[in-house]
Amino acid sequence: MTFFSSLLKPGLVPYLLPIILLICSNVFMTFAWYGHLKYKSVPLITVVLISWAIAFVEYCFAVPANRLGSDVYSPAELKTMQEVITLVVFAGFTALYFNEPLSWMQGGGFLLIALGAALVFHGQA
Repeated sequence: MTFFSSLLKPGLVPYLLPIILLICSNVFMTFAWYGHLKYKSVPLITVVLISWAIAFVEYCFAVPANRLGSDVYSPAELKTMQEVITLVVFAGFTALYFNEPLSWMQGGGFLLIALGAALVFHGQA
């Protein structure tokens, strides 16, 4: 059995699907919140309307992620996953889109947040 076929076992899908949907959700939300910063000459009302449209797509991923995820994760675990995914997506986004990789201090701060997330999951055991 290969690694990928083991991931597709029916027992793992309920655990993986919310994570995949949250990743998709966060990519859209990161663009909605920060993508416009490259286009400061665009009027603010236009940016808000475009961001709302992008955020609608984000919700189309986030709501099912939380609904389906609630079958196997607690609300605190879902929120914690969402926050960690947000940080990872944001780090990649700033490095690729703005060509501004995280500094060591920012990375250290994100690591401390990730450690807090680990406590949430450890506390559920």
